[in-house]
Amino acid sequence: MAVVLRAVRFPGPGPEVDLRLAGGIVEAVVPAGSADLRRRGDEEIGAPGARVLPGLVDSHVHWTQWAQARNRVDVGGARSPERAAALLAGAAAGRTGLVTGQGFRAGLWSRRPHKDVLERALPGVAVALVSDDLHAAWLSPAALAVLGRDHPTGLFVEEQARIVVAELTAAVGDDESDRAALDAASAAAASGLTGIGDFEFADALAAWSRRAAGGRLPLRVRAAVWEPWLDRTVAAGLRTGDVVEGTAGLLEVGPFKVLADGSLNTRTAACHHPYPDAADGHGVVTMSTEELVALLVRVRGHGLEPAVHAIGDRANAMVLDAFDRSPGPGRIEHAQLVRVQDVARFVRPGLVASVQPQHATADRDVAERHWPTVTARAFPFADLAAAGARLEFGSDAPVSPPDPWAALADAITRTDDDRPPWHPEQALDRRTALRAASAGRAAVRAGDPADLTVVGTDPLAVDPSELRETPVLLTLCGGEPTHRTL
Repeated sequence: MAVVLRAVRFPGPGPEVDLRLAGGIVEAVVPAGSADLRRRGDEEIGAPGARVLPGLVDSHVHWTQWAQARNRVDVGGARSPERAAALLAGAAAGRTGLVTGQGFRAGLWSRRPHKDVLERALPGVAVALVSDDLHAAWLSPAALAVLGRDHPTGLFVEEQARIVVAELTAAVGDDESDRAALDAASAAAASGLTGIGDFEFADALAAWSRRAAGGRLPLRVRAAVWEPWLDRTVAAGLRTGDVVEGTAGLLEVGPFKVLADGSLNTRTAACHHPYPDAADGHGVVTMSTEELVALLVRVRGHGLEPAVHAIGDRANAMVLDAFDRSPGPGRIEHAQLVRVQDVARFVRPGLVASVQPQHATADRDVAERHWPTVTARAFPFADLAAAGARLEFGSDAPVSPPDPWAALADAITRTDDDRPPWHPEQALDRRTALRAASAGRAAVRAGDPADLTVVGTDPLAVDPSELRETPVLLTLCGGEPTHRTL
């Protein structure tokens, strides 16, 4: 079935147009009423004055984590370990089994999490909390026993935290996990998302293949590969961009994911300056430049593009050095703190700076506390764009919700509350932000993939405060409606 959109507009000034979507692509774009695009069996959708955008894409998520976080206890507002424990205690009443919380932000606490705090609030209860940045997991003594672990404080960070979180996730079971993931995908389509880049620390290709076997996916998915699944991927002959059979063309192999450092909230992001708390030093570098170069050369040799997590300025410089020594396409995920002299180094063929605008607003306070002397270089979206870097937006869900309109508003205004914009010199103009929110697509043209987002207002004209409430009328993925109110 093909779809004909009648009397729609693109963002900004311009006439109404008609579009025909067939075979998964935009087959034709013509002035409204100038040609009869409809064929027998086509569906015609009239939307006079609605605005058609290239499909919105969340280029960095952890989808299974996000799906499960929607059903976990939200402790993001807690300002101390004791308050987080109290929130868990209040929500745990009547629950059986492991109680899981999501979103604690220890970077703003004066005391570090400890298992004894959880034990005092919930004696004998198995409690696990996952940090807002996914780089830490905090377990009660009973939860440690359930997972067969021993730890002096119950606080796991970085690699050990990822393993713990993966164990918590696996305990849910594939059937329940898949239902939650598909429900979350349908909700995302209702917000206008047509695709995601999934960086879940798991065999994401297998998980999404399983989900696709149950029916057409609501989103286009690029599933990243982590090192534990690298050999299997290589043995299967899979390369970045390959479409996975049996998924209606909606699942493809994503990049190879590797971490160069930690995170700001966990104070493990690798920085040139020391953190104010001497115990945190300069953060954590996960490997040397030489080791990273060798890894990049290896994965590129197998047709996999690298996506390297780098948050601190030291980590970003190291990753750019590695890209200098192993040229080729790839991604730098987050790029939260960048030295002035390194900004222009992001401008190279095939390199994507994958950034998360919601982090700039959500983390402004923790950045002021732990990066007090360098916040002018934090989340430098405007500097990267002005230099000519290619930006793509993501949410890093569940770190932030996969809400493309919140990302756009935060990128444009640099605030998400009543406070003045935080470093407004790093705000993006609307067209640049829209392009980054659409994975680099700047317009809708004949021959493009029929991944489109149709909205009721012009995002280039409305007051920035209204962007968060943009009415999504229709979302199309591969020409098929995945959400509609028309």
